[in-house]
Amino acid sequence: MADYKLVRRKYVLGGAAIIIVAIYIARLFFLQLTSDDFKRRADSNAFMRRTQFPARGAITDRNGKLLVYNQPAYDIMVIMREQEGVDTLDLCESLGIDTAWYRRRMDEIRDRRRNPGYSPHTQQLFMSQLSVEEFSSFQEKLFRFKGFYIQKRSIRQFTGPFAAHIIGDVGEVGPADIERDDYYRSGDYIGTQGVERSYEQQLRGVKGSEILLRDVHGRIKGRYQDGKFDVKPVPGKNLTLSIDLELQKLGERLMQDKLGAIVAIEPATGEILCMVSSPTFDPRTMVGRQRGKRHRQLSSDPMKPLLNRAIMGQYPPGSTFKTSQALTFLQEGIITPQTAFPCSHGFHFRGLKVGCHGHGSPLPLVPAIGTSCNGYFCWGLYYMFGNRTKYHDVQEAMTRWKDHMVAMGFGYKLGVDLPGEKRGLIPNAEFYDKAYKGSWSGLTVISISIGQGEVTLTPLQIANLGATIANRGWFVTPHIVKQIQDESLDTLYTKRRYTRVSPTHYETVVEGMQRAVENGTCRSAKNPWYVTCGKTGTAQNRGHDHSVFMGFAPRDNPKIAIAVYVENGGWGANYGVPLGALMMEQYINGHLSPESEKKAEVFANKVINYGTYSR
Repeated sequence: MADYKLVRRKYVLGGAAIIIVAIYIARLFFLQLTSDDFKRRADSNAFMRRTQFPARGAITDRNGKLLVYNQPAYDIMVIMREQEGVDTLDLCESLGIDTAWYRRRMDEIRDRRRNPGYSPHTQQLFMSQLSVEEFSSFQEKLFRFKGFYIQKRSIRQFTGPFAAHIIGDVGEVGPADIERDDYYRSGDYIGTQGVERSYEQQLRGVKGSEILLRDVHGRIKGRYQDGKFDVKPVPGKNLTLSIDLELQKLGERLMQDKLGAIVAIEPATGEILCMVSSPTFDPRTMVGRQRGKRHRQLSSDPMKPLLNRAIMGQYPPGSTFKTSQALTFLQEGIITPQTAFPCSHGFHFRGLKVGCHGHGSPLPLVPAIGTSCNGYFCWGLYYMFGNRTKYHDVQEAMTRWKDHMVAMGFGYKLGVDLPGEKRGLIPNAEFYDKAYKGSWSGLTVISISIGQGEVTLTPLQIANLGATIANRGWFVTPHIVKQIQDESLDTLYTKRRYTRVSPTHYETVVEGMQRAVENGTCRSAKNPWYVTCGKTGTAQNRGHDHSVFMGFAPRDNPKIAIAVYVENGGWGANYGVPLGALMMEQYINGHLSPESEKKAEVFANKVINYGTYSR
C-alpha cells in the first residue's frame, strides 16, 4: 500500500523546485530584456552619453525689439560611481561651497523621491549655472576630481527690467515636472511663469546627444565613430510678443509706487499692447543660482510683487460696468436711447438709497453715461428684474442678465495665453437664492447695476469690455503672443466672439462714452489729435476707493482699448483717466507731446501710501 505522505511530499518538493526555476527564469528575462541597468553599467565603462541642450527661443516685442535672449552658462555634472576618493575639501574650496552643502547635495541626488530615474552610472546635476568666469577657474582644476564633468548650458538674460509678469522666468524642474513629461530629467530647466511657462514646449526645443569614448581609466578619448550616432539639438522657436515695449515702459513708469494694473488691447486683433502689474520686479534678478533666494524674498513681500494683478486681481469694476448694463437694457427692450430716469443725488426708492453726484435730472441714456449717473442704471435694473411681462420671475430675469454678462466676457476666464488667469464673479439666480433663501428682488441686488456688490472683474476683462465696445459687439480672445516661429496661432486667438447685443445699441453707448470725454467725467482724456471714448469708475472699497478708467481711441477704426485700475486712487478722474489718456497718446502718436511728458513725470512721481498692505 502506497505511502501517501511520501507521495504528497514529492509533489510539494517538485512544485517548490518548479517555482524556484520559474523565479530564476523571470529574473533573467527581466535583466536581459526589460532592465537596461546592466547594459548601462557596461556602456558606462566604454561610453559616456552627454546630453546636448538646445538654445531656448528668443523673445521680442511686436516691433522686433529683443526682450529675452540666451547667455552661455555651465553645469557641473557628476557620475556617482566614479567620484569615490575625491578630495571633497579641495572640491568645495574650488567651487566656493562648504562641506555641509556638498553632503546635502549628494544626498539629494541619491534620493529617488526627489530625483526620479536616478542611476549611479549616468550624469547627475551637481551644481548649475556657473558663469564663464567661474567655469574658467574650475576647469583648470577639473582633472583632480574624478567623476565630475562640465556641461555647457545657457541661461536667460533680459534686455531690461520690464514686462516681468508677461515674460516670466525659468527654474529647475521638480519631481512633478519629471513625472508629468518624460522630456525632463533632474537638473533640467522649465518655464515657471509668464510666456516662459505657457509656451514652454515651443521655447524649449529638442535635446540632442553625443557619445564619447572612454578608456579603461575612464578618460575621454574622443567621439564614438566620429559622431556618427550623435544627435544634434533642435533650437527652440522664437516668440514675437504683441506688446509694444515703449508703451510697456511708460505704463510701468506711471504705476511706480502704486498698486494696480494697466491693460491695453488692439481691438481688431485681441493683441495685448501692454500689461502692467504694479508693483513689479526686475526679471534680471531671477536668473542664476540666486534665483531661489530672490524668489523667496519676493514671495514674502506684503505688496505681492509676484502677483500679476492684470489677470489675477479680481476687483469691483465700478461705473465702467454701466456700459454693459446700458447694452443689456437696450437689447432686452427695457429702455430706448430716449428713456429718461430721475436722479435726485442718487436712486431713492422704498427706503433704499444709492448716492450719486450732482447733475441734471431726468436724463436719457447718452448723458447718463457721460455723467456716470448711478440713479439711471439702478432704475434700469429695477425695471428689468421686475418685468413680469417679459420674464416669469426675478430668477428668469437674472438668468437673462447673467447670459449677457457671460457673452461679454465676464464671469469666466477669457482664455489669455498666460498662466494664472482668474475668472472674476458674475452672480446668478442660484447664488442669490442661496444667499437670501429664495426671497429677493431687483432692489436686493441693485448695486450690481453700477459695478458694485458681488460683481468682480479682472483688469483684463475691463480692457476687453473696451475692445468689445470699440468693435461694436465682438472681440478676439486677448493674447500676448503675436507670432510663433514657423507656427500658426491657436484659432482661439484669431476667431471673433460675438455678444448677444445688436451693433446699433453699441453705437449709442459709444456716443455716451464720447460725451463723457467731451464734457463729462473723462474730460482730462480729451486731446486735439483724435476722438476718444471713455468711462470712469470709482469702485468702493473697504478703505479709500479705487480709481478706474476704461476707454478706446480713435472712435472710428480704433487702435487701442485700455483699462487702468489704481487701488485706493480715489475718483476715476484722479488717476485712471489721466494715465489712460497718456497711454493712448503714446501708442497712437508714437510719442508724448512735451506737455504730456510733463504730466507723465508728475504722475510717475506721485506716491500712494498703502501702509501695511493686507489684500
